[in-house]
Order: sequence, then C-alpha cells, then structure tokens
Amino acid sequence: MKSVRAAAAAALAGGALLALGGCGFHLEGHAALPAAVKTPFIDTQDRQSEFVQSLEHSLRMNGAQLAPERSGASAVVTILKDSVRQRVLSVSNLNQPNEYELTYTVSFSVTAADKELLPAQEISTTRSYSFDARVLLAKGHEADDLKGAMAQDLADMVMRRLARL
Repeated sequence: MKSVRAAAAAALAGGALLALGGCGFHLEGHAALPAAVKTPFIDTQDRQSEFVQSLEHSLRMNGAQLAPERSGASAVVTILKDSVRQRVLSVSNLNQPNEYELTYTVSFSVTAADKELLPAQEISTTRSYSFDARVLLAKGHEADDLKGAMAQDLADMVMRRLARL
C-alpha cells in the first residue's frame, strides 16, 4: 500500500515538473540572457553603487561574462542615473522624524554595435521605514539594508528587460 502511494506521489511530482518546464517556468532571479548581452560592459560613473554591484552580480549569476572594456563587449549597459532620495513621511509632536521614505531611482539604456537595444528608461522603487532616535544605529542599519534590497529589486527589473531582448 505504501509503495503504491509512493509511486503515485513520485508520478505526480514528475508530472508537475514536466508541466512547469513545458510552460517556461524558471526560478526567480535566473533569466536566460540572449546572445546580444552575454558579454556586457556596464558604463557608469559609480562602480561601487549598490545597484551596479547588484546588477553585476545578477549578470554573472545568469551566465554573462562582464567585459572589462567597452571595445570587447557584445552590449553596453549605460547607467544614466543612480540615486537614492530620502524624505520625511511623518514627525512627532516634538517635530522629530517618525517615518522616512526611501526612493531608489535608476535610469539606463542598452546599445550593441551602435544599435539601440533598449532606449533610455527610468525605473524606481520606494520603501518606508519607521525612525526612533533612541535606536539610531539600528535604524541606520535598517536604512542600509533597505537600500540594498531596493538595489537588488531594480537589478532584477533590469535583468528581466535584458532577457526579453
């Protein structure tokens, strides 16, 4: 009886895997890159920004070999804007900030051999977090963690657009 159930469960699991594979399902964060962006060069003013670091990591994880120079690249991803803006959302009765909003904005374009693959486009993401001056260090780390997560979200958005080329 147990072996029949085990065989049925295995058959059901195998069928589910085949169905998922047949419909084009793939794990989030992994996108098949077209040949045009297999050896990209990232043209940016700030190589150390959280977004650029996240984008480079995502490209490598998806099989891209980053070109060290523009001349050896199959495509050039130009980062036109990479900025984080913070604004106060609410204040206490003592006029101290209670809540902040972070907005991470990136503008980019993609070219290959003087051909525009993706025109300049802007994407952004917004998060809010509470603030308490009594735990200033922890809240500073929370803001840094949010910026990192937002940078990864933006890199994932760019990767999905690159995969559709």
